[in-house]
Amino acid sequence: MKNSRKVRIISLFNQAGGVGKSTLTMNLGYHLAISDKRVLLIDLDPQASLTLFMGLAPNQIEKTIKNSILDKEPLPICTLHGMDLVPSNILFSAAEQQLSSILRGESRLKQALSPIKNNYDFILIDSPPTLGILSILGLVASDYVLIPSQTHFKSTQGTDLVLNSIAEVRQVLEHDLKIAGLIPNLYTKGTIQDLEALEFLKSQLAPITKVYPPIPRSTAFADASQERQPLAVYNSRHPAVTILDGIAKDLEELL
Repeated sequence: MKNSRKVRIISLFNQAGGVGKSTLTMNLGYHLAISDKRVLLIDLDPQASLTLFMGLAPNQIEKTIKNSILDKEPLPICTLHGMDLVPSNILFSAAEQQLSSILRGESRLKQALSPIKNNYDFILIDSPPTLGILSILGLVASDYVLIPSQTHFKSTQGTDLVLNSIAEVRQVLEHDLKIAGLIPNLYTKGTIQDLEALEFLKSQLAPITKVYPPIPRSTAFADASQERQPLAVYNSRHPAVTILDGIAKDLEELL
């Protein structure tokens, strides 16, 4: 079923590693796809976790996002789990240095998406865990940013860096980037540290964006990723499936 509204391009962004960006990108994309939305996932991380979780072997892929960003080739798209994917691999790590010498290099992903973006209802971008040019590529191409954060003290202290980066993209590049929400992830219920971190995130972010219910820490995510499956396919009764479905439904309401 074709969505009459424009495509929504969303970066999942946090400069910290280990917050679950790749897992959330795959799972939110899947929940949108099973709601009859046309979904494209883009792996902007040279570590290629999203590519691996989706079922591909990154080191065996001939064409990746690198070819589109550096050589202006058409985006290489494959279809898995009812979603399209632009894969990545470690060779993309060379792009950071090369983009620094390219005029308006930060717009290369936006340019690459231009011919195909209207084929989709949602484009979800898995950003690398850095504040460098590869993350900027995704933010410049996006209409919205989703912020995953662990409910740990160190993670919460990095939220200011994320907000400052978003503000800088808005100001320096004159780009109207909106925050679609914060997703507290890897939450361990019943621990004081996680509860305090969750309350801190709510107090800091709730005045400016929606703070979603926390997604519990669970080995089921790692098990599902190892099986190259979204959680809803691996274990449809897992409590996190309901939370993920609720976030996806909220994303459908973005204008």
